[in-house]
Amino acid sequence: MKFPQAHTLKEIAAIIDCKFVGSEQFQVLGMNEIHVVEPGDIVFVDHPKYYDKALQSAATIVLINKEVDCPDGKALLISDDPFRDFNKLTNHFRPFQASNVAIAASAQIGEGTIIQPNSFVGNNVTIGKNCLIHSNVSIYDNTVIGDNVIIHSGTILGADAFYYKKRPEGFDQLISGGRVVIEDNVGIGALCTIDKGVTGDTTIGAGTKIDNQVHVGHDTFIGKKCLIASQTGIAGCVVIEDEVTLWGQVGTTSGIRIGAKAVVMGQTGVTKSIDGGKTYFGTPVEESREKLKQLANVKKIPEILNKLNQNEG
Repeated sequence: MKFPQAHTLKEIAAIIDCKFVGSEQFQVLGMNEIHVVEPGDIVFVDHPKYYDKALQSAATIVLINKEVDCPDGKALLISDDPFRDFNKLTNHFRPFQASNVAIAASAQIGEGTIIQPNSFVGNNVTIGKNCLIHSNVSIYDNTVIGDNVIIHSGTILGADAFYYKKRPEGFDQLISGGRVVIEDNVGIGALCTIDKGVTGDTTIGAGTKIDNQVHVGHDTFIGKKCLIASQTGIAGCVVIEDEVTLWGQVGTTSGIRIGAKAVVMGQTGVTKSIDGGKTYFGTPVEESREKLKQLANVKKIPEILNKLNQNEG
């Protein structure tokens, strides 16, 4: 998430009331999670296990809960609770805006687009030309939709990320300030849920077609011309390259990559990154041919045991 204008390190520290290490005038351009940070971004870290990863990332401002040596060309924000203060910054720069109308006045809707009754279009949403939004679709604030997109009834674009920190009193949610971006010629079925990024974008690439009742987690990137069948669940921060096919009830773990033109058979659990151009099946995921050989061998076990028993007799 980029800020509307550049801020200084001193200004950011004042918002969250914390100490800082670095020049007062050090430039701060935005805030992001570690997998998408760029120079000028703030990243937060609150566990020693991840200090080095955050300090050596592309981010040039690190919101951290311990005063450590600051790498050259970077700055630190020292906080007793970086998770809490990252939320403060999200609320400051992208606060929730209530709406009392079905289609916000700030929404931009392209020529030829049809929005059926009882759909909601939030603040600062952009919808391109010749789209068809069926009834009872909810499009949360800041969503971007390209041209020639079809979205069926009951689908929700832009719900919060499923991202929590466990505390003694319960779970503390990391506030989502990102967006959903739907590119041109995408088709989305009924009752799908596509969560917005925590600070970045959840993206559905041009020409991709999504069946009914599919869930896409926060900050996931789905490439162009993919096919995703019903009841598939895609976790957060997944990268799915172009022309991938996921058949029904596929589930993925977070933070993995599925290579271009991979085919994942129904009810497979994608537990790790997989190469493109191959067909996969099973949980844990394996190449389909290898998994089917294993299943065939399993079926032979009774016959083998019977022969062993006969030999012992």
